Amino acid sequence: MSAVTVYEKHRCSTCRKLRDLLDEHGVTYELVEYHATGLTQDELRGLLRRAGLGPRDVLRTREPLVTERGLPGDLDDDALIALMVEHPALVQRPIVVSADGQRAVLARPIERALDIAG
Repeated sequence: MSAVTVYEKHRCSTCRKLRDLLDEHGVTYELVEYHATGLTQDELRGLLRRAGLGPRDVLRTREPLVTERGLPGDLDDDALIALMVEHPALVQRPIVVSADGQRAVLARPIERALDIAG
């Protein structure tokens, strides 16, 4: 069985809970620490497309930079994606991609990941 891919921040409590849930259900996974590795615009656009979401849907509103910059404000999607690539902390986590790479979900609540893990 192929592994799902989890885009996460290792110290994030929600991400830890997701890893525990996947372990409990015997789901194998590969981790992408996107806060450390970064995301390209193409990667982020691909994740959003597979999840059927726009950048505003994955904007991490509790991130201080959101308040500091008044985001999303009047930014269009392209500008918001560029800012998210520059500042990966703006991207909500975890995002889980199915083993076949065709679907993705923002795993909030974390149980949503099980919908594409099987």
